[in-house]
Amino acid sequence: MRDFIRVTRALADPNRVRVLLALRRGELCVCQISELFRLAPSTMSKHLSILHQAGLIESRKVERWVYYRLPGPEGSPLASEAIDWVRKSLAATAGAADDRRRLKQILKVNPSVLCRRQCQR
Repeated sequence: MRDFIRVTRALADPNRVRVLLALRRGELCVCQISELFRLAPSTMSKHLSILHQAGLIESRKVERWVYYRLPGPEGSPLASEAIDWVRKSLAATAGAADDRRRLKQILKVNPSVLCRRQCQR
């Protein structure tokens, strides 16, 4: 039951649900996610930590960059079902389409440029 509660709490925030939808396109650096949501990196890190603790995302660190992705087939069945539910329920919404368009533009910018830009704010 504890895992179920973690997952449902993680899904209770619109920004965290949007993160799951954004990660459907593949792995993203934390600075790319922060740029998409126009949130401070510290705020975004808290959201990502909650998703990670719930098993809804995985991370890897390369030098100073942290990348996030949806879990692979070896992930929890509960997380997989929750992510599938989010996708089926919200992927076709106008908000998700707006995020996809914005993300497409963000992906054209080198993550190091995004990170520098965010540190200057």
